[in-house]
Amino acid sequence: MNHFQVRKSVTSLRARLARRLAWAAAGGLALVATLSALLIHGSSQAFARMWTAVGLGQPFDTLLAALAGLGGLLGAGTLVRVLLSPPPQVEGICLPRPAATEFFGLLDELTERFGVPAVHRVRITAEINATVVQRPSLGVVGCLRTELLVGLPLVHSLSPAQLAAVLAHEFGHLAAQRCGWCAQGAHLRAWWLRVLDEASACLPLLGGGIDRLSAGFCADMLRLSRLEEFEADALAARLVGAQAVGDALAELSRRAEFLEHDYWPRVLAWHEADAASPVRPFREMGAGMDAGFSASAMAAAAWTAADEAGQAFHPPLRRRLCALRVSAAWRPTAAPSAARHFFPELLPTLAWVFDRAWWEFARVRRHPMVLPD
Repeated sequence: MNHFQVRKSVTSLRARLARRLAWAAAGGLALVATLSALLIHGSSQAFARMWTAVGLGQPFDTLLAALAGLGGLLGAGTLVRVLLSPPPQVEGICLPRPAATEFFGLLDELTERFGVPAVHRVRITAEINATVVQRPSLGVVGCLRTELLVGLPLVHSLSPAQLAAVLAHEFGHLAAQRCGWCAQGAHLRAWWLRVLDEASACLPLLGGGIDRLSAGFCADMLRLSRLEEFEADALAARLVGAQAVGDALAELSRRAEFLEHDYWPRVLAWHEADAASPVRPFREMGAGMDAGFSASAMAAAAWTAADEAGQAFHPPLRRRLCALRVSAAWRPTAAPSAARHFFPELLPTLAWVFDRAWWEFARVRRHPMVLPD
């Protein structure tokens, strides 16, 4: 264990902000549920009044009661739909433990050293990213299940040691921010954000008001997200060293720049020049990283790309490295990529699956990697 310490001011501010937002989310959810129950109760009372008016031969009262009952049911149904809006589906290829025993051994070591429960499932995705997600087992309620999403471009971009640093960062989120009540608080905050988004879409007449009322909550959520990143960086630095975390973050930034501004545009240009050509971007990604990536050029690009202003939920790379007190000087490594180290036998199958998906989406230009800027 390294001696890098998490700043107490960051930890304290993050904890207070997380609690306040969790209670605000719980209050909002309770309010929506209460309004739904009141509308259902009022609707039942209206229908009871309708039957009474029918028996008394009062057509006008019958009509009014029926309209009130139907309106109440419609409003309650809308609120229930908003309240039960499910989280987005987790996509990716499930990775079985026997197929990557060394990788799962690394995960077991990290979870043991952080003192967090093991992940329930690992998925390989098409993004240059890694993230830990927790979802209720019954949709919006139930025990939280933890899944790790690891992008195939990510493991092509990093060495095994750098991937370990990135995973340490992700498990740092679990250790500091997603244990016990904190995990339930994070679930409530995410649930309330989905409710706000769904309410704005389902109630267009109230959409502007909902957006204005939720602006402060969303701004605080953005602030909380950035604080959590700093804290997870610090916890990972305690485990693997600040320089290792900084090197992984800087390398990931450079590789992401290369993929976005060099690799994928070239793939798209090749595909457009000859639609029948056998473009296999994921199969060739490892070789493309080795042959096309210029570390010196991308090192400069990483610092001049508007300081990562487009990544709203992550602090700029400069600030993260400054907090770690390390530099982003490029350090060449002779180690093989994490993809070749951990998944040598799986790479052809994984690439085939993602290449087929890319081809299907490329035909109608709906895939994020083939959409024009």
